[in-house]
Amino acid sequence: MAATLRELRGRIRSAGSIKKITKAQELIATSRIGKAQARLESARPYAFQITAMLTTLSAEAALDHPLLVERPNPKRAGVLVVSSDRGLCGAYNSSIFRRSEELFSLLREEGKEPILYTVGRKAQNYYTFRNWDIQQSWTGFSEQPKYENAAEIGATLVDAFMAGTGDDESDHQSDDSDGVQGVDELHILYSEFKSMMSQTAVAHRIAPMLVEYVEEDTGPHTLYSFEPDATTLFDELLPRYLTTRVYAALLESAASELASRQRAMKSATDNADDLIKDLTLQANRERQAQITQEISEIVGGANALADAAK
Repeated sequence: MAATLRELRGRIRSAGSIKKITKAQELIATSRIGKAQARLESARPYAFQITAMLTTLSAEAALDHPLLVERPNPKRAGVLVVSSDRGLCGAYNSSIFRRSEELFSLLREEGKEPILYTVGRKAQNYYTFRNWDIQQSWTGFSEQPKYENAAEIGATLVDAFMAGTGDDESDHQSDDSDGVQGVDELHILYSEFKSMMSQTAVAHRIAPMLVEYVEEDTGPHTLYSFEPDATTLFDELLPRYLTTRVYAALLESAASELASRQRAMKSATDNADDLIKDLTLQANRERQAQITQEISEIVGGANALADAAK
């Protein structure tokens, strides 16, 4: 019984130590989620405006830009998977990986080979363990991404897309002089932040870019002039657009990661509280039983001495 009581007290101390860790992680995530949401909201107007500009350019000028044209026979699809650098964030990463497997299966059914790029140590470790050939991986900024991080990723993806050919000659694409493996499509997979309680793993194709044409039925038609010219603007805006899409995905993922961690750590803290209460109750019962047994032994011994003295 004494050993059982010591074991219960040890478990109570362990649960208390874990509770301190989970509570600290919960408070840290709570303090950071507001800033992450603010950064996400502040980036959305820029993303909206650059998309509107590209839509206007596409509607006003007949352009044949490589980032807009569908490849005739796409064989390789670059996929950027955005995960977290750290754990303790519930099902955040597992939902990303599950969605990525679905996307890979779909691409293979379409006859396209997935070419993998990753953000975050969790994705890097996950796919390395499964013997995936990761073209390039970025780590260290999943919670607080900067535009410079997105620019580096975007430049790498654009180089890979521009190196693609979209034909079957010479075993489709080969590495160029800089060692860049070409792809015919670019997809990005990340966790979309909807609310503190809802984050969804989503996949979007970002190249070739799909431009939506909107026809206005009312009002006079607006004429636009482009300086220096529409093609030059496209050459400048499209890479920025892709970088903006990557940056938006990083911000969405950061907010989703922190929200998932805050929720997971709160649940873990609550579970630790419940476990400590249950263990404390068991320990009190064990202690009560131990005291009762000791009293019974003392009373029994006293009675035995009294009987022996008669």
